[in-house]
Amino acid sequence: MGTVDAAEFAGPNNRPAPENIWTTDMTFQNRTQTLPCVRVMDLDGIPIDGEPEMDKTTTLKIYETMVKLRIMDTIFYEAQRQGRISFYMTSFGEEGSVVGSAAGLEGDDPIFSQYREQGSLMWRGWEIKDFANQCASNEHDIGKGRQMPVHYGDRSRSFITVSSPLATQIPHAAGAAYAYKLMGKKHVALTYYGEGAASEGDYHAAINFAATLKCPTIFFCRNNHYAISTPSSEQYAGEGTAPRGLAYGVETIRVDGNDVFAVHKVTKAARELAITEQRPVMIEAMSYRVGHHSTSDDSTRYRSIEEINSWEQQNPIGRLQKYLKHKDWFDEARWATFEKETRSEAVSELVKAEKQDMPHHSELFNDVYDTIPPHLLHQQQELDAHMKRHPQHFNLV
Repeated sequence: MGTVDAAEFAGPNNRPAPENIWTTDMTFQNRTQTLPCVRVMDLDGIPIDGEPEMDKTTTLKIYETMVKLRIMDTIFYEAQRQGRISFYMTSFGEEGSVVGSAAGLEGDDPIFSQYREQGSLMWRGWEIKDFANQCASNEHDIGKGRQMPVHYGDRSRSFITVSSPLATQIPHAAGAAYAYKLMGKKHVALTYYGEGAASEGDYHAAINFAATLKCPTIFFCRNNHYAISTPSSEQYAGEGTAPRGLAYGVETIRVDGNDVFAVHKVTKAARELAITEQRPVMIEAMSYRVGHHSTSDDSTRYRSIEEINSWEQQNPIGRLQKYLKHKDWFDEARWATFEKETRSEAVSELVKAEKQDMPHHSELFNDVYDTIPPHLLHQQQELDAHMKRHPQHFNLV
């Protein structure tokens, strides 16, 4: 198995605009050639062209992260259904796309997440307790309770805080990459988004910005077949989102999002290309959203159980597990113990998070200005006085 290099990325390779090819044949063009999809192992976990370029330690760490993510998502999802947290979104079925790509980056490459990429933050060191504190909006939440659940952020992990509106993170990633380019820093900015978000205007503006200014940005599309209840067949008439990268002059590649080896390989190659050539790269990872869009959604109203089960049988965790078994790297007893302990940890940390105090109300006014201006100090004093006049309505801490 060879390495993925720039030659395997479709794109113009920074050539100048081509000369017109004149013709008298008036034929309208409306299709692009179907882009191939990179795959390293088949659905049974068997390598297709030699062994993957990943050592045993990294492979087991990726598997462990995906399993931990699946268990945490399950416990937290059920907790939301019990009314213990207000909102949650799972990564069911897309663990390979997220963890595999995060593993292909350097730890200080900033990640501009959409809202289903908690696996990349887990890969970078967040523990279950950190996720629990954020979802509970308690005093240990790094965001100080200002964000709704699953809107994570951590400057120390180069993980930019999630924003609810679709696609707003994509221009930010292009701008950050441009700043790194101007400063001469060898970083890439990776932004995740779904194929539905690729219909937003911010997406197109960001791609064009990065392409024309040659920003080292990785645009990572998780094509999971659904934008909430809208199937991909109703989202666009073209052949996926990858051809849009070609139209904007961006090096582009498509990958099997449920094959962690392929995702990791492609992301590493994309990073190298983006830094070496100082230009953007687009990756379209083909996967499937097995879970509901969020806890506000019931996906069985717009798709069949048979469809969901069919894709769940191809999920990236099970596929990598098959590979581990082929290699005799899978210890049944060890992983059974790991899953049991992780479930216990997820339940325990969520219970602890629920019992913690809320952030002090003064945090509403902090962290915007270096020194709080007079008008906000006045508002803070008014709020303090109001809460003291009506203590029966407030849990003062």
